[in-house]
Amino acid sequence: MAARWSSENVVVEFRDSQATAMSVDCLGQHAVLSGRRFLYIVNLDAPFEGHRKISRQSKWDIGAVQWNPHDSFAHYFAASSNQRVDLYKWKDGSGEVGTTLQGHTRVISDLDWAVFEPDLLVTSSVDTYIYIWDIKDTRKPTVALSAVAGASQVKWNKKNANCLATSHDGDVRIWDKRKPSTAVEYLAAHLSKIHGLDWHPDIEHILATSSQDNSVKFWDYRQPRKYLSILPCQVPVWKARYTPFSNGLVTVMVPQLRRENSLLLWNVFDLNTPVHTFVGHDDVVLEFQWRKQKEGSKDYQLVTWSRDQTLRMWRVDSQMQRLCANDILDGVDEFIESISLLPEPEKTLHVQDTDHQHNLSHGEEEVLKEDPPSSILEEKKSEQPGLPQTLQQEFSLINVQIRNVNVEMDAADRSCTVSVHCSSHRVKMLVKFPAQYPNNAAPSFQFINPTTITSTMKAKLLKILKDTSLQKVKRNQSCLEPCLRQLVSCLESFVNQEDSTSGNPFALPNSVTPPLPTFARVTTAYGSYQDANIPFPRTSGARFCGAGYLVYFTRPMTMHRAVSPTEPTPRSLSALSAYHTGLIAPMKIRTEAPGNLRLYSGSPTRSEKEQVSISSFYYKERMSPRSARRRWSIQAINDFPKSRRWKS
Repeated sequence: MAARWSSENVVVEFRDSQATAMSVDCLGQHAVLSGRRFLYIVNLDAPFEGHRKISRQSKWDIGAVQWNPHDSFAHYFAASSNQRVDLYKWKDGSGEVGTTLQGHTRVISDLDWAVFEPDLLVTSSVDTYIYIWDIKDTRKPTVALSAVAGASQVKWNKKNANCLATSHDGDVRIWDKRKPSTAVEYLAAHLSKIHGLDWHPDIEHILATSSQDNSVKFWDYRQPRKYLSILPCQVPVWKARYTPFSNGLVTVMVPQLRRENSLLLWNVFDLNTPVHTFVGHDDVVLEFQWRKQKEGSKDYQLVTWSRDQTLRMWRVDSQMQRLCANDILDGVDEFIESISLLPEPEKTLHVQDTDHQHNLSHGEEEVLKEDPPSSILEEKKSEQPGLPQTLQQEFSLINVQIRNVNVEMDAADRSCTVSVHCSSHRVKMLVKFPAQYPNNAAPSFQFINPTTITSTMKAKLLKILKDTSLQKVKRNQSCLEPCLRQLVSCLESFVNQEDSTSGNPFALPNSVTPPLPTFARVTTAYGSYQDANIPFPRTSGARFCGAGYLVYFTRPMTMHRAVSPTEPTPRSLSALSAYHTGLIAPMKIRTEAPGNLRLYSGSPTRSEKEQVSISSFYYKERMSPRSARRRWSIQAINDFPKSRRWKS
């Protein structure tokens, strides 16, 4: 348990409110409690002196409510109810509905005001859409982000005006509102549903997620494969949010049998034991938010709302704040060091976009240009002698199971030697990495002995490898494994073309139109894909669409499975070429003659009419009944003994 614990300083009961959501305004003056019949406005400076009500007529509870975080718009707040969002205006002791946002077709799960632009509000829904609204024009959303699954949480980045994050079951997607067509990054964060999502208040790329799987994880979205750290808990975590001071984090657990209704305060750099526990609520804590510091005071106040229908305010003094503060500079260094040790290459959203820079105000430009952690990271890289961690980590993550490839890596010399065997050909190559790699600096490729391919093929391979590496390093991404896969794919294609040409004795040596190789196009079509982590295409599936209909696809009824269910399926499209060329254990495919099984591989005897495709891997067209009877009759005659055939 925590080293210290405390009870609340202020307790206010609202027994008849039945409120399901709470929010504190940016000035720290008012809190709104959202019930089905009324919205209660509480004066936090004098919470016992009564409260004001705003009547509402709806059979739906309010799912989320939030005040506008900008001082000039502090009298506006938004509340979501079913498929709509109502914008309220509270001024001079009275409130009213200003306008309504309608666009979602399913229940709205969350909403969040933009940190840098007071007119922007983002909403997420079960209908798989995330809408960004401009309250100056509420007829339709200004930006629509489409995801495959419904979003349960949405949060704007606190340091980047264009970046926001959404949670979908156990996954997190990072979006750039200037590029709404697809998410810029994807995090497979948890195995269970994510209940809470919060960005770090000072570091642009850091966020925390809390989940049903009894954990809180800290992420740098530029390194999506591995979390920075994890806070394991005994019960599911309902919310986890950063504190406005030092390196603190407050968590609320999803109670099991309502035994745990406390809030825990943690130091994010020491997650072994909570530094403080807030004890007092008798039921589930539904919401907690921080109240703005009063002028001249160093104390903070934590405002909480529970299902026990009590509003409680907890004083957090400077002594308690010091429990979360090791040293701010040391804390940033620890964060940066943990980031630099991660294997993935750096990825970031470029805040200053020339196409959109004229849309930003002068004040916003100053905020967006500030990125202290990135500058610290670059200084640490420039000052660090010896081996950069990024190349060493890339070597450690190389897939050494790529077929016919042997890689000898020397991180100290910043080089590696690649050997590839394919049929009777052998390729050996030396790859050297410059000091700036992968920051817009591509490695160099050089063939060394023994290499048996022709000079023309060497030139083609070098061009392909240089183009592949340049595409990656321009985005500051590692390129060694993609280059290895391209090398294997192109070499296989070359060998297949060579075999098909040598197998045709009638081919003219200097013909204007060279003969098409029988199976080279299969390798070229599928082997060139960089899709090692993309599953093989499915033949059936179902998904609810935005209109509420269930859309499904499946194989035609006239087809049946042509492969035994116990046979393995290729990992990806690029792996399909390995089956066709016989480099991986081939599949057994049913042929037309019963009992005659043939290997599905790139044999020169394969008929040109038998086209290789994804569907042919799974299914084979069923014969019509008439054709089946005719074939059965012919087979029966052939099997009948000749000595008795005519006598009968």
